[in-house]
Order: sequence, then structure tokens, then C-alpha cells
Amino acid sequence: MNRKDQLSELLSAWEETYKKGQLTLWVFLSLKDGKKYVDEIKAFVEEQSNNSMTCEAQSLYRNLRKYQHVGVVDFETGEGNKGPERKYYYLTELGHRLLDSFIERNINLFFNKRIKNLIISEE
Repeated sequence: MNRKDQLSELLSAWEETYKKGQLTLWVFLSLKDGKKYVDEIKAFVEEQSNNSMTCEAQSLYRNLRKYQHVGVVDFETGEGNKGPERKYYYLTELGHRLLDSFIERNINLFFNKRIKNLIISEE
């Protein structure tokens, strides 16, 4: 295997692991942006991640049920497009506090001047 293929393979494996852990963050960010039904959450995640993140509706429903069970997400029903009512999901107060705490502990560190310079440095 040449170096380019090895790099590509290693990068793909790292990204796959990284993305699995990022879905909750992206879903929560989409709900911080406002109430959404599943297709809107999916579109937000894909558009705002420049299509580097994708998610299936079934996975979103499964995750949203889990988040609802622990009290960080809830839903209200609303009118759908010519069909049955839709579930519009939103972050609860606990969900907002959880997201803010996660960002404070795990995201804001990337804005540390030294780390930011390492990320954006040109070699």
C-alpha cells in the first residue's frame, strides 16, 4: 500500500469514529436553533456540517427517544404537510444546560489561542 492510500485509509477510519461521537452534538445544535421535526434535523446536520455528517431518519428517531427518556429532549405535535401531525422536537431546560456545559468543557478549548494556532497553522 502506498503512502497516499495508507493516509486515506487511516483518515477514513478516524473520521468514522469521530463522526459517531459527533451526532449528539449536531442534533442538539439543530434543536438549539429551534424546534424541528426529524427531516429538518437531518437537513440541519447535513447542511451545517458541509455534508460531512449524514444521518438516517431511523437513527434520529432512536436517538431522540433516548434523549427524551433522560429528559433532555421533548416534543410537541404540530401540523404536517397535508398529512398526519408531526413531532417537533426541542431541547428542554436540562437539555440546554447539558449542551452549554458540554460546549464549555469540550468545544471552547478549541478557541484557546495556542490550540487554535495549531489547528489553523499552515505547514
